[in-house]
Amino acid sequence: MTVDTLPLDTRVRPLEAVFFDLDGTLMDTAPDFIVVVNSLRARCHLKPLPAEMIRQYVSAGALALVLKSLGIHPNSPDAALWRQRLIDAYQELVNNYERPQPAQIYKGLDRVLRTLETRHIPWGVVTNKPKDLAKPLIAQSGLSDICQTLVCPEDVTHSKPDPESLLLACRQVGCSTESALYIGDHSRDIEAGRRAGMKTMAALYGYIPEGENPSIWEADYYLNSSDDLLGWFEHQQWLL
Repeated sequence: MTVDTLPLDTRVRPLEAVFFDLDGTLMDTAPDFIVVVNSLRARCHLKPLPAEMIRQYVSAGALALVLKSLGIHPNSPDAALWRQRLIDAYQELVNNYERPQPAQIYKGLDRVLRTLETRHIPWGVVTNKPKDLAKPLIAQSGLSDICQTLVCPEDVTHSKPDPESLLLACRQVGCSTESALYIGDHSRDIEAGRRAGMKTMAALYGYIPEGENPSIWEADYYLNSSDDLLGWFEHQQWLL
């Protein structure tokens, strides 16, 4: 059976756009969070946590980081207070362009982004991170001029796992959802992409908690290493 005779919803399509989650997918932002979390623990007279323990919860959001790292109960009135303290400390840190260990683009992804630009395939970032925290990271990485869209919670009514932010990103770059790929390291990323009608890829190199089983996310593709993404696109011949 040739491609032309396949039903429309399973036909191979040229890749029209690629969207990335930010933390744990496009960028390794954990070093900043490790500094902030352990500074909060010091304020509570607690010992520092190992970096890997903090790293696995970065993609779960600020509240989850506070609950896990400070041992606060979700229903505690202190939870919101310490969440805001974490956000404030993190914002101060990311605005310091000269900090010792700034967030970095994952290995190999700079080549992917430059190749997408050369092939005139738009790409962008769709994240649940507030814009005043996300924009400095994009700028510090030198990506502001080539990132076609940055969609944050302020831009939509409902954040991921709702598909609204991904649908907005597709409209902004002028692509169809069926010909777009969304890459993320959390189950909500894959759920949002699937609900938007996009192809999805689970970034297994990201911040996945111990015991989590990404195979149940039902992503279309799974990527073990960020350094393999360009080769994967080439193997696919830039088709989905």
